[in-house]
Amino acid sequence: MSESYIGPAPKSGFISTAVQRVTGSTNNYVDLDHSISSLSECIVWWNNVKQDTNDLTLTTSTRITLGGTLVSGDVVQILFVAKAVSTQAPATGQVTNDMLAGSITGAKLTDSTITSGKIASGVVPSLRPNAQNILINGDMAVAQRGASATGKTTTGFYTCDRWQLGLSSAGTWTQTQESLTSGDAHADGFSKSLKMDNTTADGSLGSGDYNQITYKFEGQDLQLLKKGTSNAKKVTVGFWIKATKTGTNILEFYDNTNSRQVSQSYTVSSSNTWEYKVVNFPADTTGSLTNNNSQQAVLVFWLGAGSNYTSGTLNTSWASATNSNRAVGQVNHADSTSNNWEITGVQMEVGEFTSSTIPDFQHESYQENYDRCLRYYYRITPSSGFRYVGWGQVDNDDNVILGITWFKTHMRASPSALEQSGTASHYKVREATTTTCDAVPTFTNADTWYGATSFKKSGITSSNGYAQGEPLKVGIDGGYLGWSAEL
Repeated sequence: MSESYIGPAPKSGFISTAVQRVTGSTNNYVDLDHSISSLSECIVWWNNVKQDTNDLTLTTSTRITLGGTLVSGDVVQILFVAKAVSTQAPATGQVTNDMLAGSITGAKLTDSTITSGKIASGVVPSLRPNAQNILINGDMAVAQRGASATGKTTTGFYTCDRWQLGLSSAGTWTQTQESLTSGDAHADGFSKSLKMDNTTADGSLGSGDYNQITYKFEGQDLQLLKKGTSNAKKVTVGFWIKATKTGTNILEFYDNTNSRQVSQSYTVSSSNTWEYKVVNFPADTTGSLTNNNSQQAVLVFWLGAGSNYTSGTLNTSWASATNSNRAVGQVNHADSTSNNWEITGVQMEVGEFTSSTIPDFQHESYQENYDRCLRYYYRITPSSGFRYVGWGQVDNDDNVILGITWFKTHMRASPSALEQSGTASHYKVREATTTTCDAVPTFTNADTWYGATSFKKSGITSSNGYAQGEPLKVGIDGGYLGWSAEL
């Protein structure tokens, strides 16, 4: 009998199947089909999430105790490594789990031999089994609001989707979505970044002043952290950063549900040079996160902080939030108009990793990334000329055409306001002829799947010949319409 190997050749013994699949029950353990001498001889996935060996116990040579209890519907998969796999020549038209290698060659398989219907559901683990990036648009590729925003002195969403500037009296800034053509971050596969450029310096921050870049989470997206339980998970954040000012910087993970937080420091070592950083946050067995679609946690990149946030001792373990302990040691990136601060490739993974063990960034297609961002923000900006954005109907007040725009995907919550360019001539309605509005559109109402907009034209029925109740097309020419369901 010939043998092939997964991993290094074993000293002795072989197994007949390399992958074992166990359906969940009420046990906190799984019994193995094959005997092993250590956890290094297998890899365990629980619901497609790779389990850290620190969370597992080899109770006997054929039983592994898990870090929690299985429930109905859970699936555990065990991949046996460093074991010989038995092989045999298959009979005509038959391939079984026992026939894994050796006798089956590419020459013996026709194009139609293996189909999706012949692959059992759940047999093949995820291509990133030990990775689950919780963040959206960490590569800064999507920027529906535009690529540049100047003169910023207050908090807001300005360029890259999902990333908010938090700012209170800490200088004036230009924020841009930068295009990368060189440098280590570009070599790692990133073509865009979020850049902060200081244009008015503030070298002496007031006690309550701050400057942050934040990412906010829905509570339901963080339940996998098992926060507030005995099985709570550690978290690792990896990112590329390039800054003019070197020194200590603070990354904070803030729990809004329970007013708890933890901060970690990292160092920018070389000015204006892309550096890769990995920051670990401990598990928190206190305070579960509310399981809903509201903001329950936030990741905070500090760029500057007044004494209200720096006068204590940096809180590197989870504890009740105390402002003075949140950003101790943070350098002030606002102290010179020569200062820039730039990030990309931000990923937040469940588990504890180093720069050499953190999973590769999960690059998505632009469309996949954009579609996920639409849950929080949707802006329509025609590429050129007059473009229709929905259907409307002349109201009974002789001044309004009520237009309906369908969102591309259901938003997180119903938007409560409308964003527009502020110029009336950018908005038009059409039946047989096109009529330009004489006031900017206003918000009427919205749900998670549509927005109703009031297009304005005084005397629309009397001066333009439209009848009450008449259907019209509504559109944009040089402007935009936007709806936000941001956290």
